Amino acid sequence: MDALALALADSRFPGGGHVHSGGLEEVVARGRLTSERDLPLFLSGRLRGAGELAAVFAAAAAHAAARSVHNGHWTMLDAELDARTPSPAQRAASRAQGRGTARAARAAWPSPVLDGLVAATPRPHHPVILGALAGLGRNLPLDAARVAAYLAVSGPASAAVRLLGLDPLAVNAAVVALAPAIEVVAARAARLAGTDPRTLPAPGSPALDLLAEAHARQHEKEVRLFAS
Repeated sequence: MDALALALADSRFPGGGHVHSGGLEEVVARGRLTSERDLPLFLSGRLRGAGELAAVFAAAAAHAAARSVHNGHWTMLDAELDARTPSPAQRAASRAQGRGTARAARAAWPSPVLDGLVAATPRPHHPVILGALAGLGRNLPLDAARVAAYLAVSGPASAAVRLLGLDPLAVNAAVVALAPAIEVVAARAARLAGTDPRTLPAPGSPALDLLAEAHARQHEKEVRLFAS
């Protein structure tokens, strides 16, 4: 894993991830997560649903970027991830973060591959642009999947500190405890890189989908700390 992949995993990367809680804000609002002891279960569930889906498509995008695929492949990858994201709110959040990541990336790492991806999908899903960036750095699909899986839990963990004032040391420990599971998810995703996008798996998170829709409806009525 090179410095580019590390930069993508850094919470300071200006891709807009800091305004998304990954469903955690709605869980907190409903009183279902109130302390450090509640956090591991939420993070574990998110990793095995949304995190695995993101890892699968990040690995596929890294494989594609390293081979400079034609623009139609990016359109297909993006469309297949769209089809596996049934919640409109989740799709909007992914594309918002993807667009922010693409803008930051094109300023920092100009590339014809990125130009082609954005031309094909002006508002790409976040895992697709994330994986493409990792692949440009010649990172393996495993590295791209690892970053995507890690972000799926580190973002909500950071949101928990901001929303509830949880002990940062305990929250960090909860994320670190998931390291073996992150590796399993990343390895499974990497094995699928290079296969037909239409055959990629579709791990689901029905509860997170419902929470995302509820959050979006509530966000229209009152200002929330996070966009999703």
